[in-house]
Amino acid sequence: MFERPKSGERAVLVHIDLGGSTDPDELEEFTDLVISAGAEPIEFVRGSRQYPDPRLFVGRGKAEEIKYLVQGAKVELVIFNHPLSPSQERNLEREFNCRVVDRTGLILDIFAQRARSFEGKLQVELAQLRHLSTRLVRGWTHLERQKGGIGLRGPGETQLETDRRLLNQRIDQIKKRLQRVESQREQGRRGRERADIPTVSLVGYTNAGKSTLFNTLVGSGVYAADQLFATLDPTLRRLDLKGEGAVVLADTVGFISNLPHDLVAAFKSTLQETSEASLLLHVVDAASHQRAMCVSEVNRVLQQIGADEVHQIEIYNKLDFLEDAVPRIDRNIQGQVVRVWLSARTGQGVELLHLALQEFFRRSHVRQRLRLDASNGRWHALLHRRGEVLQELGTEEGGWEMEIDMSEREFRRLLKEEPELENCFV
Repeated sequence: MFERPKSGERAVLVHIDLGGSTDPDELEEFTDLVISAGAEPIEFVRGSRQYPDPRLFVGRGKAEEIKYLVQGAKVELVIFNHPLSPSQERNLEREFNCRVVDRTGLILDIFAQRARSFEGKLQVELAQLRHLSTRLVRGWTHLERQKGGIGLRGPGETQLETDRRLLNQRIDQIKKRLQRVESQREQGRRGRERADIPTVSLVGYTNAGKSTLFNTLVGSGVYAADQLFATLDPTLRRLDLKGEGAVVLADTVGFISNLPHDLVAAFKSTLQETSEASLLLHVVDAASHQRAMCVSEVNRVLQQIGADEVHQIEIYNKLDFLEDAVPRIDRNIQGQVVRVWLSARTGQGVELLHLALQEFFRRSHVRQRLRLDASNGRWHALLHRRGEVLQELGTEEGGWEMEIDMSEREFRRLLKEEPELENCFV
């Protein structure tokens, strides 16, 4: 019986072109994933097939080539840039006599390393257990006691069945804990709805610069690094918009092509912040050769979680990596903002994003004239602070005649706090 090694970081990478060629950027992304997981790529094996081999995924000749590299370079790990079936994974491990990991297992491992919050750890563990449940093998047949006969009769359960039962029990426990966390998150969302505070959610392909932009906008200390899936745990911060009041800015997990289904399911409650947002800021790496593919993949996942109907503004980030590029706002034929070009790292164009956000939330505005007595100095200061004063004239009695412009949301909140102010409207 083959024993799976407990550790191993030196790796042979395998990618097979199925029915066509692969973009070099996709292969570079695969290498970055491996490095992000902490492995050391030793060799990169490529090949081509019309369709995967049902037993080994690769052909017999390619399997022999990989086996020769594993033995010669003394590596402990072979990583495939493809999803493997449980039987393919087991057959390859027996063939190479080392651990084999597919793309799904690789991404799950990175998520397990990066999760920091209690909820994030639970979500990753749930995804890992769901993935593991299809990969339980008969590694304890010497303990099996269902064969019958003297000395062989036992409790009537093999070790494999015991493992599967314990694993399912753990999955149920995690689901119950996540339901409690999700209930707490839902209470927070309802509280923001009652306070009429909209949510702006940052979404995008992994390593597009979401966390860097988040830190630039709100002055937060969220971890940001030039690596895939640098941050996983969602972070919410208050962002004040001039003349529009406050919004909640949410930084979410990055997406990637072929994102494991188990991960999407496990992070469903976290991603609900995205599906219930008032606006999505879709952060795109403007310097990437595959930015069109990245945009398409993000939109596919947004559709998967029910967030494809939420209004989007694309943020083309990393402008400092492009030659002769300047910060700008792109609009559609109706004059609405559809794209903002900026650099979150240097701060170029961030002020344009503030203007775009103000413009978006200014769609439902209230313009009102009012007259204040000299004794209403507190209201006078409050209106200057909460809205935009379009016109102001002094009266003979020492008061003010004012014309203000304010978001409908902020206007309703102001009247709720100061109901007597309504008597001053003219």
